[in-house]
Amino acid sequence: MARYKMLFGLLAVLALLAAADPAPARSGGGFSAYTNIAYASAQPAGSRGHLLDLYVPDRPGRSARPLLIVMGGSGWYGDDGKAYAKDVAPFFTAAGFVVAGVSTRSSRQARFPAQLHDVKAAIRWLRAHSRSFGIDRRRFAVMGDSSGGWTAAMAGLTGNDRSLEGHVGVTGFPSDAQAVIDLYAPIDFRQMDAHMIPGACATFNRSFGLTNCHADPHSPESALLGCPILTCPAQVQKANPVTYVTRTAPPFLIAHGGRDLLVPPEQSELLFAALSAAGAPATLYLTPGVGHSRGIVSSAHPEATVRRTPAAGPASSRPTLETIERFLHQALRL
Repeated sequence: MARYKMLFGLLAVLALLAAADPAPARSGGGFSAYTNIAYASAQPAGSRGHLLDLYVPDRPGRSARPLLIVMGGSGWYGDDGKAYAKDVAPFFTAAGFVVAGVSTRSSRQARFPAQLHDVKAAIRWLRAHSRSFGIDRRRFAVMGDSSGGWTAAMAGLTGNDRSLEGHVGVTGFPSDAQAVIDLYAPIDFRQMDAHMIPGACATFNRSFGLTNCHADPHSPESALLGCPILTCPAQVQKANPVTYVTRTAPPFLIAHGGRDLLVPPEQSELLFAALSAAGAPATLYLTPGVGHSRGIVSSAHPEATVRRTPAAGPASSRPTLETIERFLHQALRL
């Protein structure tokens, strides 16, 4: 039996070494892409929630580059959030960043806090293998939209909370992030319905096959927690990013569309207010006429209403990719 245990241990080590320096799946466009890297074993088998993609600039630059982790939203129903990174990788790799698309498990595969444990495991894996990909382990930023923005906010706000690390994947490395870009994320589940704009709940119900908006027992938030959100306030509090705001929070860039019919703009205002009260650096962009859309980072939209905490740096008039790049340069001290 001891011999078998030793064999399995050796195979695990070899697997980690192979994953540490994989060949790029493709090159071109100024970067090399390394796809479907397992930062932890699949749970359940065959699922995609423990995979990440890496986009590494080809052109020479600094010896270690800052990292932008990107996660797409799905109402926690999908396990392929890493796909969003492919859309923004050309811009940010050209700006000198390594970009990582990170997937976490869906609510059908695992309940909260599994998704937080997953992103922390991915951050630890990326730090453990930072030298292989030329990543500066001191300069990690997280970005996401909708439920992906929730994941980014949770990762950024709980980076130093050991009780929330979990036991997924690589251990022994920090899971903190030094900057957060939150695009229209849910922030306080039990306040969402009260702030939905007129007609939004009807749209939300049609989108998800519900009857009672976010409070529905089968809503995305209820599915994430495994309980109707009105019946489990303690669980809801643990899953609300606003619960973890302190004065040591990393700099935040928050953007929300004024016509969002799925997550009310008030959610981003709640997060900004909490960060402001704590004395943390944050900038909030409220863009009129924009819905629940990644297009919020387009320069084609009207100028946003911009709010900044005293600790925040200069702001632009719109939350474009260029705005995000400037924010990252300041937040990461590049």
